[in-house]
Amino acid sequence: MSATQGSDPATSVTTKDGVQIFYKDWGSKSAQPIVFHHGWPLSSDDWDAQMLFFVGKGYRVIAHDRRGHGRSSQVSDGHDMDHYAADVATVVDHLDLRNAIHVGHSTGGGEAARYVARHGRNRVAKLVLIGAVPPLMLKTEANPAGVPIEVLDGLRKQLAANRAQFYLEFASGPFYGYNRPGAQASPAVIWNWWRQAMMGNAKAQYDGVKAFSETDFTEDLKNIDVPTLVLHGGDDQIVPVGDSATLSAKLLKRSTLKIYDLLPHGLCTTHPDIINADLLKFVSA
Repeated sequence: MSATQGSDPATSVTTKDGVQIFYKDWGSKSAQPIVFHHGWPLSSDDWDAQMLFFVGKGYRVIAHDRRGHGRSSQVSDGHDMDHYAADVATVVDHLDLRNAIHVGHSTGGGEAARYVARHGRNRVAKLVLIGAVPPLMLKTEANPAGVPIEVLDGLRKQLAANRAQFYLEFASGPFYGYNRPGAQASPAVIWNWWRQAMMGNAKAQYDGVKAFSETDFTEDLKNIDVPTLVLHGGDDQIVPVGDSATLSAKLLKRSTLKIYDLLPHGLCTTHPDIINADLLKFVSA
């Protein structure tokens, strides 16, 4: 099957290397656009609570499925931040989005930062990083508080051994903080996470671990000059706040940092009212 076979041209665009990128585009074409970048290993569906909220506030909302994820081409190659950012540029250019606000969660935060730094000149108004992976997740000599490679190798090992079971446990536990004492887990939220993850391609998601954990975004952050809001859960068990948001805020030229005590990595889903209100305040300012 070719990359474009069976695609709907109204909701997809094909990159220079032949990858079909699925996207959603809701709201008036004359309204200010907000572009949402999803986390690993999910899809644009993870932004339902934000997209419905902001289209209701009169914004144009756009979200795409990363290559190999969701409804985009299930390709074998190109699962790295440079390709991710270039794919975003293809969507943005196709829709001719200008004065856009880019919002990235987790891996999507890295993707958004690289897009804004390398492709976003004259097209981006503001940036939001939520529970985002920059500047660098991996523990190194220069980044001693990062995540050890053994932890990341463990993710890959579990994914390869039994992806369905691994994803069920991941969503049921640390992603939403459902493993914390007294937490009230939502089976619907867990299964929706699992559904999105299983729609994607195991190869893309396996390679994606390296992309989100080993990419150094330091220079990207230094080169971003638009106002940037950095939001992070204080109880994020996936992307530790002390080695991400606080460091990113220092590297960015025009940053505002807000840390939510006790909120988990998947805070956009568990606490949409809080996140949406702060996003609206920032984007409308």
